[in-house]
Amino acid sequence: MAQIKVLITGATGYIGGSVLSQFLSSGQVTKAFQISVLTRNDDRAKSFASAGIKVYTINDLDDSEAIKQAASENDIVIHTASGYHMASAKSLIEGLGSRKRQNPQAEVYYIHTSGTSNLADRPISKKYLEPRTFSDKDQDIYSYLKMREGIEPYAQRTTDLAVVETGKEQGVPTTIIMSPTIYGVGTGKFNRLSVQYPIQMRQALQAGQAEYVGDGEGVWDFVHIVDLAILYETVLVDWVSAQRTIPVGEKGIIFSATRTFKWKEVADRIGKIGVGLGKLTNPVARSLSLAEAAGKWTGGNEQLCELAFASNARTSADIAKDLGWVPSKTRDDWEQSFQEEFQEVLKRA
Repeated sequence: MAQIKVLITGATGYIGGSVLSQFLSSGQVTKAFQISVLTRNDDRAKSFASAGIKVYTINDLDDSEAIKQAASENDIVIHTASGYHMASAKSLIEGLGSRKRQNPQAEVYYIHTSGTSNLADRPISKKYLEPRTFSDKDQDIYSYLKMREGIEPYAQRTTDLAVVETGKEQGVPTTIIMSPTIYGVGTGKFNRLSVQYPIQMRQALQAGQAEYVGDGEGVWDFVHIVDLAILYETVLVDWVSAQRTIPVGEKGIIFSATRTFKWKEVADRIGKIGVGLGKLTNPVARSLSLAEAAGKWTGGNEQLCELAFASNARTSADIAKDLGWVPSKTRDDWEQSFQEEFQEVLKRA
């Protein structure tokens, strides 16, 4: 039986690199799937090729024709390169749609990477106040995203809606894995750091102390990168099995949260670790206004800063649990990860 062809984008990044590492270490995956990667044409592409991995190269995520062509030569695409870039997501799905039209017997599938800031409220600016916990099993997340998008467009949410709609147009089943804060040092070959906590660590190094937005009382979820990579494998294997219990299309939006935290807790841990490492002078975290934090952390984008660093975004990964996903990392792992991540940030400073 021929191996199923799987294309991973963003393999030089934090999520994609860790997913690729998980797949290559899994006998179940390497036996059933032929793994390839889509990346820019540089030394990193050569590194993958020298390791025996098939490489498709592009100029950038706007290289739509090359992206479509690469997707059309594969059965499954796992897109981790960017959740905010709608054009690349649509090109990948259109490529799979082309494959399906050329060979109606082909079983194509698209897995997209997104984040729970799509669901977050706006407690600082008061532009949207509705803190609650979302279940991917018991609630219509797609309809909620459309409602929120009608109130206030947000690039990552816009992209998710385009994924679902383009998949329906092209006859391509789609599943979106919508993750909370991802923590822990990644297992890929290149970028091994996430986004949110490292940004706060780098800015703490500049300020001499950790910082948070407003009162820091916003509650988010987290998931360890290793647990998340295992979930991608779980979804992939479920799709190609006879059961195919993973939902797709409008119902195919699933979560990966394991436990919760408050933003003030994050700042406090960064302050404690930074002082312990001799890199911060003040262990007490200080509050920033939304405008101040946006200027430091998100290039002045207050919407992104509030959604990603000051909001409430709580989810329950009920579908993943039904699939048999059993995350192994605990809250102790989360607390201990700050030391490792801070040291990784220092290596790259």
